[in-house]
Amino acid sequence: MRDVLAELLPWWRAGHTIGVATVVATFRSAPRPPGAAMLVGPAGEAVGSVSGGCVEGAVYEVSGEVVGSGVPALKRYGVSDDDAFAVGLTCGGILDVFVEPVSLTTFPELGAVADDIDAGRPVAVATVIDHPDRSLVGRRIVVRPEGSGDPERAASLGSARADAAALDDARGLLATGRSETLTYGPDGERRGEGMRVFVSSYAPKPRMLVFGAIDFAAAVARMGSFLGYHVTVCDARPVFATRSRFPDADEVVVTWPHRYLADEVAAGRIDERTVLAVLTHDPKFDVPLLQVALRLPAVAYVGAMGSRRTHADRIVRLREAGLSDAEIARLSSPIGLDLGARTPEETAVSIAAEIIARRWGGGGTRLADGDGPIHAHPDVPR
Repeated sequence: MRDVLAELLPWWRAGHTIGVATVVATFRSAPRPPGAAMLVGPAGEAVGSVSGGCVEGAVYEVSGEVVGSGVPALKRYGVSDDDAFAVGLTCGGILDVFVEPVSLTTFPELGAVADDIDAGRPVAVATVIDHPDRSLVGRRIVVRPEGSGDPERAASLGSARADAAALDDARGLLATGRSETLTYGPDGERRGEGMRVFVSSYAPKPRMLVFGAIDFAAAVARMGSFLGYHVTVCDARPVFATRSRFPDADEVVVTWPHRYLADEVAAGRIDERTVLAVLTHDPKFDVPLLQVALRLPAVAYVGAMGSRRTHADRIVRLREAGLSDAEIARLSSPIGLDLGARTPEETAVSIAAEIIARRWGGGGTRLADGDGPIHAHPDVPR
């Protein structure tokens, strides 16, 4: 919906009802990702795309019907449909498209959601797209990061249990900027079917900054990309910091690490979701960089690689540079959880595990050795 907000908002504010079609699931080689949207305006205008042109005609017709009836519809287009060729989706993919009427009455929170998106504040919308009780289809809650407050009391997906389940899972998706369809039982049961909720996340990907263009950095960049981070590898040595050595990174930057981090902070591109992995284990790079990193008001994680001897030497140097014990205590060093990792790939898993544990409050112990709730902050009855 982000791509069509500029056209949607004036119609919504003017009191019109707009047909909004959203891709909520894709299979195989479907041309557009979940979250892609198409509008049918009050005068029949078509804006946006759900398939790059393949099924727009069919979706346009459904949108007109939905606006007329006021009843949302979930449609599947693809090779499983008898009319797949007729609507044009001959690429072998399958699309699930949810079509709903959007107006001041049906989506009164849209203005606040648009404000969040425009300001760069993470926000998600969780919408019931399928349910045995058809009166619940189209219900939605607006989800913001933990600590930003729960959804408005007036909004509900149908029950407190369903709201809690969707809120918990939607915050997980929002943390990585992913949009996805979730499946529950009719009352929000985790192990059940019948209720499908599409979570549309509006957040930039969280950032992972990897300092040190070494072989371990390539594995960490690959893992960071897999986890949904926007990954930057930074090193002052141009012979090592190359695109060919780090194909999984979104950016490879050649400059002194501490200068790069300071510039990114000044530009407002570092936030509380950012994770920093310092892998150089070379004091001339590490100490100036950590002086900047450990004094940042809010980042999710700062970890530094090295042996225990390297760590002890690093702590001495940081104290000599003027860092306080409280600032040094923010450093995860030696980096990662104790998994017995040896290879770069295993070490990357160890680092990722520590980042995940820090994000969600996990203890890093074996689940089989415990007997409490699996999630650190359960919102849903188990």
